[in-house]
Amino acid sequence: MGKAGRFACIFTPMALTIAALICMVLIGLGGTNKNDKNLSGLWFFRADLSNFTTSVDLIPGTNLDNQLLAEALATAKKDSNLKDVYTVSLWNYCNGTKTDGDNFRIDDCGKPSASFWFNPVAVWGLNNTVADKAFPDALKNALSAYQRVAQWMFTAYAVAFIATAVELLFGFLAIFSRWGSLATTICGSIASLFILAASITSTVLYSALAGSFDSYLKPFGIQGSLGRPMYTLTWLAVAFSWAAGLFWLFSVCCCSGRSNSPKRVKVEKAPYTYERVESPAHGQYGDHVPLHPMPAASGKHGGAYEPYRHEHV
Repeated sequence: MGKAGRFACIFTPMALTIAALICMVLIGLGGTNKNDKNLSGLWFFRADLSNFTTSVDLIPGTNLDNQLLAEALATAKKDSNLKDVYTVSLWNYCNGTKTDGDNFRIDDCGKPSASFWFNPVAVWGLNNTVADKAFPDALKNALSAYQRVAQWMFTAYAVAFIATAVELLFGFLAIFSRWGSLATTICGSIASLFILAASITSTVLYSALAGSFDSYLKPFGIQGSLGRPMYTLTWLAVAFSWAAGLFWLFSVCCCSGRSNSPKRVKVEKAPYTYERVESPAHGQYGDHVPLHPMPAASGKHGGAYEPYRHEHV
């Protein structure tokens, strides 16, 4: 298998890595542009206040009069601090107005921040009011846990994104060497672990937050829900990332990229062995050495040449 075969071998993990990276980019862009319906429709959690009411009696799980919280929320609603809908994305939130049915229009989105967490007390303008004290302890604990875990969740998504980007760059080196595949596999493993951890965290975290809203704020007509498109993206990123990691690992063990064509082997000659030496004349006459006739010996006698025969003087 040559270079072309190795390229074909790593095409699948490369495509899966690109798909995982695209999903992570969309997760990061969710809720950052109020004018883009696709991006503004990507959110983890939504608080729906369109059916807000103050006709309540007691807060579930507490002895405090709901009227304290109801009056504070009503004041916030009157001061236009309460919007119909709040959507929470990775590092910011948006607010909007309910249009018809379950549809709503995004009016404004907050500035993205790495330390973002959705604090309803601050967002709804309930700071320094009796409503802050009227919140049930269970809901306060849920918000406090959400604040701490939200920082870890953002870090996990950021590490997964960076590791996937590096994995894609190293993937080009994997075309030429299995060492490149090894480096890519290491980056892919880091990306897979962090995107899995981030997805589990976001799913559990916002499911708990939505449950807390429904349990303690539903008497006020406030409901929490999860965004299916965002969770579809994050779990697709997990699937693509883990599949890419497995194929990168396969490319380390197989698909060496070496050619299977036979190579000529040069055999070294053993020392002290006989080797025929060609005659210098071969270059001119080939394998046949020319024979030149010898001239006849000069002398007075015409007989045969006798070297030991002496002439008499």
